[in-house]
This record gives sequence, C-alpha cells and structure tokens, in this order.
Amino acid sequence: MKLRLAIVGAGPAGIYAADILLKYERSFDVSIDLFEQLPAPYGLVRYGVAPDHPRIKGVIGALRDIVDRGDIRIFGNVLYGRDITLADLKKHYHAVIFSTGAVRDAGLDIPGVDLPGSFGAADFVSWYDGHPDFPRTWPLEAQSVAVIGNGNVALDVARILAKHPEDLLSTDIPDNVYDGLVASPVTDVHVFGRRGPMQVKFTPLELRELGELRDVDMILDEEDFHYDEASRRAIESNKQVFVIDKVFTQWRQREVGQASRRLHLHFYAKPVEIVGDEHGITAYRYERTEPDGSGGVRGTGEIREVPVQAVYRAIGYFGSPLDGIPFDEERGVIPNHEGQVLDHHNEVVPGVYATGWIKRGPVGLIGHTKSDAMETISHLVTDQANWWDPADPAEASIVTLLEERGIAYTDLEGWHRLDTHEVALGEPHGRARIKVVPREEMVEISRGESAD
Repeated sequence: MKLRLAIVGAGPAGIYAADILLKYERSFDVSIDLFEQLPAPYGLVRYGVAPDHPRIKGVIGALRDIVDRGDIRIFGNVLYGRDITLADLKKHYHAVIFSTGAVRDAGLDIPGVDLPGSFGAADFVSWYDGHPDFPRTWPLEAQSVAVIGNGNVALDVARILAKHPEDLLSTDIPDNVYDGLVASPVTDVHVFGRRGPMQVKFTPLELRELGELRDVDMILDEEDFHYDEASRRAIESNKQVFVIDKVFTQWRQREVGQASRRLHLHFYAKPVEIVGDEHGITAYRYERTEPDGSGGVRGTGEIREVPVQAVYRAIGYFGSPLDGIPFDEERGVIPNHEGQVLDHHNEVVPGVYATGWIKRGPVGLIGHTKSDAMETISHLVTDQANWWDPADPAEASIVTLLEERGIAYTDLEGWHRLDTHEVALGEPHGRARIKVVPREEMVEISRGESAD
C-alpha cells in the first residue's frame, strides 16, 4: 500500500520528519505533502533566527538538500484551519503530523506589561526577520531599553538593538528593517536575568558574538560575580558553563567608556513591574535575588529600578491551538505520548501526530528536532491500525481541492523562483540576499505572476 501523509508546518521539524520517514525501513510506499502557511519554507530558520547568524542559518542548506530531492511536495501559502481542515486531511490522507512550532510570546504577569512600549520578543524577531504578516515599521524611539530574559532570543534581541545597522548590511536584513534601525536613538540596552551568570540559558557561541559588537561597551556589575558553591560546581563540571565564565571574566577586564553604545547585563533580577502610563514607559522595576544554595534563587526584598523607555519580553515562546486538535493551554503544546497525540481522556487520537516545538515545547536545538522527529516517525510506522481510511487518497485530489477553493498556493518550483529572485536582489549590493517581505509579492513571484 501507499501511505499518504500530510505534514502541517514546513520548518526544520516538518522537513526532518518527512526525510526520516522516506529513509525509514518500512514495508509500504510513502507519499508526503508538506503544508506551510507562509509562501516560503524553513519556518523559524528563516523567520526566527537573527540575520547576523550565518552559521545557524547554514541549517537552511541541509533543509534545501532534502526538499530539492523532489520526493516531498510543498504547498505554501496554505493555512490549516482556513484553507484546509481536519476533515479535508482525513478525506485525502492516512495520517497527519503537526509541526507548527511555537511562535507566540510566553506571558509575563506583572503590572505594566501592556503599556505602550512593552513588546514581545517574538513580534520583534518577526519584524526584523521580514515576516510577511507583521507591520513594516517598528517604534524604535527609546534611548534606553530593557530586555527581560537570559536565553538566546534575549541575546539576539539585545544584539540587534545595540548593533550599528551598517554592520548588518552584509546579511539578508530587509531594507525596511535597516531603515528602522538607522533611525533608532538607542544608546543603552539592559538585559535582565532572574538567576545568576552561571545559570544562564544562552550558549557560549551566542555570548561570544555579543562581545564582538563594534563600538559597544559590555557593562557588568562585580556584585553579580561573587559565586556560591553551586555556581563553582557548575563551572568545574560543565564545559559550557566553564566557557561562559571565561567570557564574562574577559569582559570584566575590558576598559569601558569609549563606545557610543552600551550593553548592560544584569543578573539576580526578578521582574516586578514595568513603570509608566498611557504615554509610555519610564522604568523597569525588579527585585534583587540571591543564590539559594542549590542553583536557584530567592528574593531579597530589595527593589531596584532602571530608567528605560521600552521593554522587550524574551522569556520563551508558546505554541498556538489548532482547529480540531487537543491543546494544552498551560504548556502551549499538543498533548502527546512520544508524538502520538492524546485526547482529554489521555487516549491516542488515531492518525494524528506531532513533532518539534508544538510537541515538546520551545526547548532544544536543531539536533533535538531530528531525534524528536525520529521518535514520532517510529510510532507512525508501527501504528497502521490507527491510520485513517481516506475516501480519496489520490495525489491529484488535494491539488484539485486547493484550486477549486481559489487558494493561491506556492510549490517547490515557486520557492526556487522566489529564492533566485531574493539572491538576485542582493547581488548588486554584495549581500547574500534581500528578503521580499510583502506576502502578496512573495506569492506573485513564486507563482510566476510578477511583472518582473
């Protein structure tokens, strides 16, 4: 028999799941259709990684090798729940894997979080990465900015805010983003972490890159570096923590005071309040914490305040619910057992699977995504008794359905057309590419309907 499989989400999780299944030892043929709500594939690798991260963006090369084989069909610009439904998938496929990721900001319940000038990091990342569904402009009006969080996204946001825009011109940064950053009056970016410097969640690579910014002083406070026993053990036992400590030590020995911009790292700072009114933000208020002896922290009751005019919340991503699919509102994931989706009775939902961040939450790097997809695929392969019995599994049927509904979908050939166009836009300027941002223009170019 031939397994007709739908995968919803064409980021690394979905593409790796398709690749693993096609290479998996099995006793049946496979036909895979990958559905993506955006006109272009690659998900957060294209729209969630800062433009000055060429090493991480190199992952796109591996993803391109998979999709360019031609054994996976891609239907871009197709939104699940609007353009296709669960009923459609059951009619045309034996099973579906959801790999829709986590693109919303996790909540932060403190006073002032909804004030003008308080932003979610995920929205800002989508803006500077040229996501087609976000506004073309961003209110970069603050001289002093707070970034809450001690993960890689927090460092990305801080780096993009503090970096001189001309140093981004070799990347694929969209023109509107460059123009916005040029107009930014920012001089100081403050990054706040609730725990100590040896408990950060970012990687040594991210940290090193932060310290390489031209004309930006790194400001650290010596009071944050009186290590407790738990921190000293972490340095001795964990190579990453050892390197992070080494980087911080080097920074603390630098001379500061000559740069036009400053990037301040604050530790032991628990969010308390974003201070301001309907006219804007005036300060970020936090409680000073201290080590609790076991790697965590406890409050000291000491409240501090730093004058800022904008706050970016980078405390994690959160998944979004999908029509007809169980959803855990507290964790922001599809409830599942090793990728098998579970209903509210904790029973396996036939034919429905999950992989990537919508399965496990927004943790782990690309390597985790591969092993995660392998776990899901191993269940899919052995779950034949739970597959759906589609009424019309013919490969042409889904094309007919989309065309009858007037969906302007994009395909692999269309992505190649858009990819070539973006690269050509960048060539005269010595850039790898210049992203096309408006969705309508992306679709027109992909479908060969552009006047160009």
